[in-house]
Amino acid sequence: MTTTVTYLFDPLCGWCYGASTAIQQLGQHATIQLELAPTGLFSGGGRTMDVAFAEYAWSNDVRIAKLTGQRFTEDYRTQVLGNVGSRFDSTTSTLALTAVALTEPARELEALKVLQEARYVQGLDTCAVPTVEKLLRDMGLGAAADRLIAGDAELLTANAARVHKAQGLMQRFGAQGVPTLVVTDNNGSRLLRGNALYGSVDSLLSHIAAA
Repeated sequence: MTTTVTYLFDPLCGWCYGASTAIQQLGQHATIQLELAPTGLFSGGGRTMDVAFAEYAWSNDVRIAKLTGQRFTEDYRTQVLGNVGSRFDSTTSTLALTAVALTEPARELEALKVLQEARYVQGLDTCAVPTVEKLLRDMGLGAAADRLIAGDAELLTANAARVHKAQGLMQRFGAQGVPTLVVTDNNGSRLLRGNALYGSVDSLLSHIAAA
């Protein structure tokens, strides 16, 4: 029996990056069908990086690193958090993932990992279209890069529908934030909170089975 696990996340969410190892392993599991559901949590709103927000983000990132072992490099701290006045907006990365979902859906999870590591390890600005376009092309995802640049109506409509669906799931199950999982099997659908993503994959699978 296959269990569907819907992953509610945002590409600029540090805690979601912290859950990356578990999510990547989940995506390779034979009995799990993983669906990515970007929530648009950090899309729009006009937020820009300032000193106070950068300090708040870094304090969270230090906690995430200690809990999960994920790397938050000095390049990220200086080039991303230190870039005062830059945009903090996940719209571009979210659109890029939808473009991959439309063109090479089997590689969307891989693309998410690349986007996260580009930001938190390489210190690249994944809010910027040229940066994300190059990342996609370097992965051989030229069709997705073309869609991102064109910003065509189908892409925008598909992206809006994905975000709307994800937000609807969050409201339906009372999710307080991301990362969060919605587990669906023969017993129906139920919420599995994100803290289950910070242990071993065996522990995560046990939570999914028991959810």
